[in-house]
Amino acid sequence: MLYKLKFFHNIYYGWLILFIGGLGIFFSGPGQTYSNSQFIDEYIRDFGWSRSEVSSVYSIATLLAGLLMIYVGKLIDRVGQRAMMVIVGTLLSIACFYNSIVSSIWMLAIGFFFIRLLGQGSMSLIPNTLVAQWFIKRRGRAFSLKALFGFASAMSFPIINTALIQTWGWEVAWRFWGILIIIIFVPLAFFGVKNRPEMIGLEPDGLQPPNRREATGGFHTPIVEAEKNWTLAQAKRTKAFWAILICVGIPAMVNTGITFHITSIFNENGLSLEIAAMVLSLMAFVGIPMSLVSGYITDKVKTNYVFIVIFIIEFVLLLFLLVTKTFWLAIIFGILWGLAGGLERIAVGVVWPNYFGRKYIGSINGYGATVGVIGSSLGPLPFGVGFDLFQSYTPVLLATLIFPVLGLISAILAKKPTSFSD
Repeated sequence: MLYKLKFFHNIYYGWLILFIGGLGIFFSGPGQTYSNSQFIDEYIRDFGWSRSEVSSVYSIATLLAGLLMIYVGKLIDRVGQRAMMVIVGTLLSIACFYNSIVSSIWMLAIGFFFIRLLGQGSMSLIPNTLVAQWFIKRRGRAFSLKALFGFASAMSFPIINTALIQTWGWEVAWRFWGILIIIIFVPLAFFGVKNRPEMIGLEPDGLQPPNRREATGGFHTPIVEAEKNWTLAQAKRTKAFWAILICVGIPAMVNTGITFHITSIFNENGLSLEIAAMVLSLMAFVGIPMSLVSGYITDKVKTNYVFIVIFIIEFVLLLFLLVTKTFWLAIIFGILWGLAGGLERIAVGVVWPNYFGRKYIGSINGYGATVGVIGSSLGPLPFGVGFDLFQSYTPVLLATLIFPVLGLISAILAKKPTSFSD
């Protein structure tokens, strides 16, 4: 096994776990909107489907996939992250090959469902719960490093997809990712992942285990002993649990809505397709250093305070989007969007283990993943319907301002519970 190799003798094995978890985030790309958007025009041109048909199928498939994430979280707690990574990675590879042969709208719906369930949902949820097991005191920093793989995915997939589609066609692009997942990620997950540091005689954060371990192999260090592990039922009885769900769902909905329609919004503002693409890349680029900084912030600052800042920025972003009608304003918008995105990625990842412990993190975080996926499924629809009704994005952007306000209120209420009676 990898953890027995001499090379790792003086290196905390959690860093390898972080790397494999980061690869899982990277290879969630086939299920993410930033990757799927490259295929939409190909489907429309090759099969004659309307844009509304493809968009509706995508939203419905995402919604159905999101509803199942609760059960994925429970499976993580039951069978462990290693088994789930191998199973989900293998199924995602198969789903990529399936998407390369779609020929009807119903086949497309099935393909969208599986890549959203396995890619966007499961391949994001499992690494989050895995890394949380290996880090407590350094959790924010660990999640900030893991987030780099997400930004790398967001920057790489559109470019690689475009090159593959233009050179060999969209079918080959799907098969390319299916092959990489099965030959790179799945073997690494199978041979390299250990669900918890205690399984190989280690402690979270690389702390030295005590000389005398109890027969139960339990937690011994002061940091671990101080950690409270909530069951899902106990967590659901706290107001913090439900407030966090709102804090998770609103950014997913608003950001997906903006991302899905950013080209059209900029076009209405007199900005070109190239500027819209540049802003998406700039957002990811700014998010990289911001995620590193936010990792240290979440280690020092209460997580609900971080959410408060996120929703303040999001409120400003929506207002700013109304007046983003020049190149330099678009640059500022992209920078602000990247700052909010960097904070959000880390806060959403660390809040569940920070508040409710590691033992049942799969089941608890499964609810968060469900709300996040459902939020992303609902985001594009109001923008599209609003534009069709008013022939402008201004009314829907103004109406959307209510959501960061609701998120701000929820963040204020989402204080970390201190006892099982909270």
